[in-house]
Amino acid sequence: MSGLDRTTWQSPEWTVSELVRAKGTRTVSVVLPALDEEATVAGVVASVLPLLGSLVDELVVVDSGSTDRTAAVAAAAGARVVHRDKVLPDLEPRPGKGEVLWRSLAATTGDLVVFLDSDLVDPDPAFVPSLLGPLLTTSGVHLVKGFYRRPLRLEAEEIGTGGGRVTELLARPVLSALRPELSGVIQPLGGEYAATRDFLSAVPFAAGYGVEIGLLLDAHTRYGLDGLAQVNLGVRKHRNRSLLQLGVMARQILGTALTRCGIDSPSGDLTQFVQVAGEWLPDRIHVLVEDRPPMASLTTG
Repeated sequence: MSGLDRTTWQSPEWTVSELVRAKGTRTVSVVLPALDEEATVAGVVASVLPLLGSLVDELVVVDSGSTDRTAAVAAAAGARVVHRDKVLPDLEPRPGKGEVLWRSLAATTGDLVVFLDSDLVDPDPAFVPSLLGPLLTTSGVHLVKGFYRRPLRLEAEEIGTGGGRVTELLARPVLSALRPELSGVIQPLGGEYAATRDFLSAVPFAAGYGVEIGLLLDAHTRYGLDGLAQVNLGVRKHRNRSLLQLGVMARQILGTALTRCGIDSPSGDLTQFVQVAGEWLPDRIHVLVEDRPPMASLTTG
């Protein structure tokens, strides 16, 4: 982990009271992007709720057009729920995670923002304090990535490792080739991270699943390795996706990474193949690889 040793915490030990003192007058927003996560969102909210009013100033679930009871369940669990289409309503919403995270900046006010995926299973209440630790105690840090062991669940069986397939098969090789300085980042695509609002408001947000690698590359470009930190969150369990779903995800991530590194990679169709009645047939899906502009450009212009 050359270059990130100073800002890598393998065993974070900050207490909540220590972090509250270090926080001072700064404010913290915790954002949960959610799309059809009624089975898990309440558990994620519950893991953060005891911090509300001390270390955390606002806890917001941003609903991305769920068709199930995600919004109602999240509100009942104690979160403030904001619907994607109610934030910046003059802009037509785009599909995808990056859009929801971008709009969350307009729906929150914290000086520091923590993002947690809402499909987490049994999330550790220490996730938020651990992610905030470097931002509150180390000068110059603007983006903190969580890292963890990711079990791969196959029906009723759980394998100790194997989650993060897109990370190992795509993101890590791409970073090694195009931005080797970031080879020490353990979970470049993880959905649990924290950042300063100054940074988040100053950079574009990539479409869909390209958002995490886009923010990582932009933080490195702006601040160098000294602006990055990573903390060990232990174990992260979530819903594992099919290979076809991961293919679309990988295309967005690759497009964003190439674009951030100066290689044009526009939106386009991805062709996958599915077997129907013994025949392999093409299944084409349009993959959006476009950025939303820095939020600061909207609020100041």
